[in-house]
Amino acid sequence: MERATLRDVARLAGVSVATASKALNGQPQVRASTRARVEQAASQLNFSPNTLARGLITQRTGTVGLLTSDLEGRFSIPILMGAEDAFGTDRTSVFLCDARGDTIRERHHLSALLSRRVDGLIVVGARPDSRPSLGRDLPVPVIYAYAPSDDPRDLSLVSDNEGGGRLAVDHLIRCGRRRIAHITGDASYGAAQDRARGAQQRLAEEGLEPAGGEVWFGMWSESWGRGATRMLLERCPDVDAVFAGSDEIARGVLDVLHEQRRDVPGDVALVGYDNWNILVANARPPLTTVDMNLEQLGRVAAQRLFAAIGGTLGSGIEKFPGKLITRESTAPLR
Repeated sequence: MERATLRDVARLAGVSVATASKALNGQPQVRASTRARVEQAASQLNFSPNTLARGLITQRTGTVGLLTSDLEGRFSIPILMGAEDAFGTDRTSVFLCDARGDTIRERHHLSALLSRRVDGLIVVGARPDSRPSLGRDLPVPVIYAYAPSDDPRDLSLVSDNEGGGRLAVDHLIRCGRRRIAHITGDASYGAAQDRARGAQQRLAEEGLEPAGGEVWFGMWSESWGRGATRMLLERCPDVDAVFAGSDEIARGVLDVLHEQRRDVPGDVALVGYDNWNILVANARPPLTTVDMNLEQLGRVAAQRLFAAIGGTLGSGIEKFPGKLITRESTAPLR
């Protein structure tokens, strides 16, 4: 079978070739009913427009670049999935590049993407701390996701970690817990500091101090969760809840609570962070945790990029709230 042409689409829709072209390229001069008729004809004929020719009309290529520093990362993948979902609904093709945290490699990928005339870029960081801006002289708009740009003139979309810390502790307080500890990861991470700040603010509102008298900063690992929990129980044996800064840490906390024959959630309630399904769903009991809504963040990043391509580019940092996923590791005190 010969490939359908624009002339075939126009003939089937009963319009001129020029009108068919305008309808398929989103030009505003076409009535909605006519556009719908042309699109139906194109679908019926399985017509695939010439991308290069369409780009000459619209000054767009229908492609975007997704530049990440951690393609194998636990947090970048959901963002990329959400963004690709949004791009797919608009039939936008995506070039995905992994810089692996290497500045030289990132510059190489950036040059390659620009040489392919992408319409815009989404940059996804490997960790939630600020990263260097790609600069203000690029020929296409750029949106930063997860890791904000260090230039406040750029638009960055990030998770509200402080709000997530408040959310976790508020849930524990509502469960009747009063001796709440916070065991978290590397203090050099802005996310760890933000979650701790939110947790402490919520405790202070109830006139409470963190159980053990401090926030337990350490590593993002199960082994740190185990070690910190042993120290916590020695210092504060009557602790009745733990907010862990990650699900990995929470699994370590859970191990020691089981070793010490502390019932979860009867004696000690436990909340994690990240909603890493392989960890939280297979824990015993399954873990209550804070989900950062990263897929939604990715979808919104794509929407913001569409708007920027159309001429509306914001600036500053937009924070997206997490949501509490309640499972069996938390319950009101009996």
